[in-house]
Amino acid sequence: QVQLVESGGGSVQAGGSLRLSCAASGYTFNVYCMSWFRQAPGKEREDVASIDRNGGTIYADSVKGRFTISRDNAKTTLYLQMNSLKPEDTAMYYCARGPQWRLGADCLGVQNQHVWGQGTQVTVSS
Repeated sequence: QVQLVESGGGSVQAGGSLRLSCAASGYTFNVYCMSWFRQAPGKEREDVASIDRNGGTIYADSVKGRFTISRDNAKTTLYLQMNSLKPEDTAMYYCARGPQWRLGADCLGVQNQHVWGQGTQVTVSS
């Protein structure tokens, strides 16, 4: 059974840090694109960061220089290190499995993700 389970969310003050984890199981983790998305109340789900099977990364402009996506293929786990958090980062964060064998921008987009986690809430107060 393919499964993604996020953890690490919480409440922090502006300027703080959090690290999200996404434990994957039930498939060959290292050949798939993996991504983080977020959705704030009343807004559409948006790409935050993506990492392909070669470790190539792409970030949304709003998080560049503050967030870092990484993957540990041996542990089949995806991470998102979030630093210098802002109130506008407040959202439910989801990890997602994208296409296999694709690289770079081919990993992006809600429509290209086929497996989703249940989400973990991040709340940043000013």
